[in-house]
Amino acid sequence: MMTKLRGLMLLMAGISGVAALAPAAAKDADGKPRVLVFSHTTGYRHASIEPGIAALQGLGAREKMTIVATEDPNVFSEAGLRDVDAIVFLSSTTDPKKPESEWFQGARREALQAFVHRGGGVVGIHGASDSHYHWPWYGRMIGGHFARHPQGTPEGEIHVEDRRHPSTRSMPERLRRVDEWYYIDDYDPRSKLLVTLDPASIGEKDANPNPMSWTREFEGGRVFYTAMGHTDASYREKAFLDHLAGGLKWVLKKK
Repeated sequence: MMTKLRGLMLLMAGISGVAALAPAAAKDADGKPRVLVFSHTTGYRHASIEPGIAALQGLGAREKMTIVATEDPNVFSEAGLRDVDAIVFLSSTTDPKKPESEWFQGARREALQAFVHRGGGVVGIHGASDSHYHWPWYGRMIGGHFARHPQGTPEGEIHVEDRRHPSTRSMPERLRRVDEWYYIDDYDPRSKLLVTLDPASIGEKDANPNPMSWTREFEGGRVFYTAMGHTDASYREKAFLDHLAGGLKWVLKKK
């Protein structure tokens, strides 16, 4: 009787589409941390997403993490996140002018909140802050929202504000690199600021350093966000990849 019941439950899961999420819910036999890389977009689509996924998969192999990439929003369910230790939002944009473009609704919102509340780690890369403007909780989780960026991808100078953090230990105090430089609205000053941009280095008139990367403890979980990562080349830069690896380790509480 139990065998028949189990078969019926599996059949129902397949019909509802949950079976398609099995890779994100399967537990690793080797005990490696399981990291979900989510890159679904309904807003601007960054060409660097595919290189970013490949780079994160390489980091996973290097750091002994299991990386599972998906663009299916249905992964945000109790079953889909059950054995996930960290989520990477890789430039997962929505359209700020279209609330209907936001995939976090109803049970999906509840699943992400439950994940954070149980201590799950969240990494946001670049366009992850250009997302879900109509769900205030999401912006509070990230620690701010994308506001604008100067035209193009100029070379700018970044400054490491805290070299003790695992994401910045291997970075020089100052570094010149090419990227699309975000300005952030509603930046939460309670975040731990890690990296800033010198606005004058890209021809901006601002006097104050521009937040680029930070961490925060949020409602039981850990969040690391970097506004860098627009270009394909970013995902071939050792300094940037080490920055991401350290951020992942921190949200996973490995360091």
